Amino acid sequence: MIGKTITHYKILDKLGEGGMGVVYKAVDLKLRRSVALKFLPLELTQDEEAKARFLREALTAAALDHPHICTIFEVGETDNQTFISMSYIEGRSLKEKIDNGPLNVEEAKNIAIQIGEGLKAAHEKGIIHRDIKPSNIMLTNDGQAKITDFGPAKFRPFWGRTIRTSME
Repeated sequence: MIGKTITHYKILDKLGEGGMGVVYKAVDLKLRRSVALKFLPLELTQDEEAKARFLREALTAAALDHPHICTIFEVGETDNQTFISMSYIEGRSLKEKIDNGPLNVEEAKNIAIQIGEGLKAAHEKGIIHRDIKPSNIMLTNDGQAKITDFGPAKFRPFWGRTIRTSME
């Protein structure tokens, strides 16, 4: 996939892989910026339920506009490949940071406050993340925390009806 162009994105590098997707660093050739592209695994592209969950992840995260939540740019599909384009975060995951040694108290407190602010913004929009863990928190090189991976999230609109956004 490295070097391949998907619509107007050129794939540069593989960033990671999980149960619901493979994430690549890419360049948006139209806007000339780095992005992260999350692809639904090929084996799930024919699974309508998996595809619907993947698209709901994008819709859920796209409903949020907050400095501590990863920004979604678009959802696309080409050659039976469904993908989400989102902001590329220069830095590393909180898990990687913790794996390199303990955080000092001030740094840990600062990260926790940022995550709390992002979650508060999501909750105010009726979105419950349901999978907060160090690997789903990215830290920019200047220390800003960004919540990622809204795949298992639940959307609970204010009028009380629950819409499932993933398998339970």
